[in-house]
Amino acid sequence: MDSLTQIVLGAAVGEAVLGKKLGNRAVLWGAVAGTIPDLDVFVRLLVSDKMTATLMHRAFTHSFLFSFLMAPLFGYLMHKVFKKSKATFRDWTVLFFWGFLTHILLDVQTKYGTQLLWPFHNRLAISNVFVVDPLYTIPFLLFVITVMFYKRTNPKRARINRIGIYVSSTYLLLTLIFKVYAYQKFTKSLKEQQITYNRIETGPTPLNSILWHANIETEDSYYVGVYSLLDKDDKIKFKKFNKNKKLREKLKDYNNFKRMNRFSKDWYILTETEGVISYNNIRFGLLGFEKEDKKFVFNQQIEFIDNGIQFKTREMKSEDKKGSPWKFLKEMIKKVYIRAKGKKIN
Repeated sequence: MDSLTQIVLGAAVGEAVLGKKLGNRAVLWGAVAGTIPDLDVFVRLLVSDKMTATLMHRAFTHSFLFSFLMAPLFGYLMHKVFKKSKATFRDWTVLFFWGFLTHILLDVQTKYGTQLLWPFHNRLAISNVFVVDPLYTIPFLLFVITVMFYKRTNPKRARINRIGIYVSSTYLLLTLIFKVYAYQKFTKSLKEQQITYNRIETGPTPLNSILWHANIETEDSYYVGVYSLLDKDDKIKFKKFNKNKKLREKLKDYNNFKRMNRFSKDWYILTETEGVISYNNIRFGLLGFEKEDKKFVFNQQIEFIDNGIQFKTREMKSEDKKGSPWKFLKEMIKKVYIRAKGKKIN
């Protein structure tokens, strides 16, 4: 999930492990531990290939192996640096181990997923929570802040921290229930519309767990639909997209194409406009909910180079550049809010 959320989770874990011995320093170092796995983003500074950087994010540093190997190392370093601390080598190791592990287990629940079993390439993604979810983060943050106002010896401190962990964990459990409920609505609507499909994938839309989207694959097409838990009408309208098998056949032997397909889990649509081929990873949803809106969040252009291909960020058209990024974000949030309330956007 986002950095703030991981810092809050790590801080709560730090308090749970070493709060009685270190007080607010446990919160601080827990936050640090919760941040470390995401430092793999700096790989972008070391590699020129953006796709390689994308594929390396949430890989080794988000695996069980990383937690088991690196926690003792960080524990040893912290024990050496803070020799006079009440925390032992074992204490520090446990703090970093749980800081790392809870980080990656939370990320597993997002659409992006993690390579939990690295070095195996498969990403595990449960997709029950969006990468940024204020309903999870804000209450949790308030509990952590409250904890820091109590002395480490005060029993209320540990109690409040536990409540914060219970509340945030309960919310994650609720999103799993929401996901199952939304899935049943999607499959019911597909059956009623006599759409025979090979597979289906569901996930929450940005910043909430009320509005859900689904990707459906058939032999020749993909269908994309959204459903709000507050919708009064169970009939879901799906947008249909052609797989464009000719373009797939043209690109199937390129190594970079295979790598990108592994990342998208073969949920992708190829389009060609004026000789420019675009790769749409449909797992991350559409930009809007209007009937005519068929632009996807993850959209990259394919460029032929020498004997291979490379991916680059889609060049924005003049109509896409209107307004600031903040204005675009505001409009997106507004659309999500309206649609989540059960209102249709025409």
